[in-house]
Amino acid sequence: MLLTLTLALFFVTANAQTKHKAKKPAAKVTRKKPVKTNAIQQKVNAKTLGEAAAKVTVDTVKKNKPVSGNSLSEEIVVTTAYKPVLADAVKIRINPDLEDKTPFKAPLTYFPIDKRLELNTGIKPLSAMKRPAERDSDLTNNYLKAGLGNLKTTYGELYINNGRDQALQVGGYVKHFAQQGAIHDQNSNKEQAGIFGKSIGGVNSLSGRIDYNYSGNSFYGYDPLYLPPSNLQAGKQHFSTIGAEGELTKNFEDVPNDFTYGLKLKGYMFNDAYQAKESNLVLSGFLNETIHQFYAGLSGSLDLSTQQDSLYNYNNSLIRLNPYIKFQGESYKIDAGINVVDQFGYTSSIHIFPAAKLELQVIPKYVRLFVEAKGDVNKSSLLDFYTTNPFLGQNINIKNSVDQLDLAAGLKGTIAAGISFKATIFRDNVKDMPLFVSNFNAAPGYNRFQIIYDGGTSKVSGITGELDYKATEDVDIFGRIEYKSYQMATVAQAWNLPKYKITAGTILHVSDKVSIKGTLLIRSPVPDPHLITFGSTTTTTTISSFVDLSGGVEYKATKRVGIFVNVNNILNGTNQTWLYYPDYGFNIFGGVSFAF
Repeated sequence: MLLTLTLALFFVTANAQTKHKAKKPAAKVTRKKPVKTNAIQQKVNAKTLGEAAAKVTVDTVKKNKPVSGNSLSEEIVVTTAYKPVLADAVKIRINPDLEDKTPFKAPLTYFPIDKRLELNTGIKPLSAMKRPAERDSDLTNNYLKAGLGNLKTTYGELYINNGRDQALQVGGYVKHFAQQGAIHDQNSNKEQAGIFGKSIGGVNSLSGRIDYNYSGNSFYGYDPLYLPPSNLQAGKQHFSTIGAEGELTKNFEDVPNDFTYGLKLKGYMFNDAYQAKESNLVLSGFLNETIHQFYAGLSGSLDLSTQQDSLYNYNNSLIRLNPYIKFQGESYKIDAGINVVDQFGYTSSIHIFPAAKLELQVIPKYVRLFVEAKGDVNKSSLLDFYTTNPFLGQNINIKNSVDQLDLAAGLKGTIAAGISFKATIFRDNVKDMPLFVSNFNAAPGYNRFQIIYDGGTSKVSGITGELDYKATEDVDIFGRIEYKSYQMATVAQAWNLPKYKITAGTILHVSDKVSIKGTLLIRSPVPDPHLITFGSTTTTTTISSFVDLSGGVEYKATKRVGIFVNVNNILNGTNQTWLYYPDYGFNIFGGVSFAF
């Protein structure tokens, strides 16, 4: 009962309070029309409204008065939903980062350097690096090569040298080559031997050599129309030459206004199987003074010779003096001088020739133009004649020819990287030009050649061209073409002188072990007077043109041992360099080489 009475008093009191409050009139809310503001003002108002909304409570409930004032019931009508308004400035659109990114800071330990501060701001020189000790390569200064082939070919070479020495070089060599052709008595052999040395001093260098050459052949050529092979008296021929030379020169020094000099002494003694003999001694030298781009000097020689055979014994000697001046710049080079030649002995005369040359750079670093004018006395030499044509007979005519005036002009240089060239146009005036002619005597079978001279002044004009293409260190191709036109003074034709000649070759290093080489020779037809004593017959014969192709391959099996094969006259042509003396046919020989 007590509990019931207490609850009744509690509800009576609450109702009385509610009634007292309901009697007050409701406050009128006046809504103003929105005012247009700019973007900045809107942001400010939004912020103000947001702050106000957070502080003021908006009553969205409409309250109506009760129908009866004594009633405890009350009607509440909800007119709208509560929509809180927040300004953009107080909105948070970024999700919180829950990762802990506090960097780790390791404890630091300091070690102070006890060193004085240097204020030297200059560049310090680098200390020299110690050079590693050099290791000498496996030097093979000696070389041996030997081989065999068809046509009874034997071949051998031996070179010996003292080895690595910057001040002294001494060595020697021996060579041998022999063949026997298919034609009766067609054979030849060549042997060479020599020693050499060179000493390099602080100021001068001294070099010298001694050589011995021996060669032999037979007179196997004959005219089948006048001489049957059964009557041929071939005969044997051999040549022996011993020579020596010594040279003293000043070493090159890269200093301004340098004075240079050189002295050379050389000589030889020559004889054949019969009575031809020749001795020669030449002393030559030069003096040169350099002053900036100006050079002045004098060169000269004393050439003493004696030539004899069964019908003559001549003293044929020359003295040459060549004073000159030279100017050289970046784009030009001028040589101006004269060549004074004095002949004495079996004939006496003095000649003065020009010795001038001009080089001008047309395209820098690529093409140079050159013009040259010169002259000289060409001394007739038994050694030169027999070396050119080993089928000469006895008592060769001796007469010196004279290059009265040789003119040449051309271009030289490089077309592109690795391609060098030289093209020359020339015109020579030669007095007493020597010519080789056949002189067969059919009765006893003397099939020999002789030398005649064009008694007047011969004019030789032509053009030469040279090309060298070095693509890489392993590929080298070279060639030369020469064309000449002859205007003879007294003889009918330029006997045994070709109008054109083409030579070419190549060297290919296929690999470190394999190398290939090849040569090509093309010669034009040449005329020969074909002098035959039998019946006093004289006819003109033309030797046909020919092509000679040769090649070789070398294989290095090891660093010391190699294998080689050489092939000559690959086309197996019946080439005739001299009338009725065909060259050897196809021949091949090979062997081994050894370095030690």
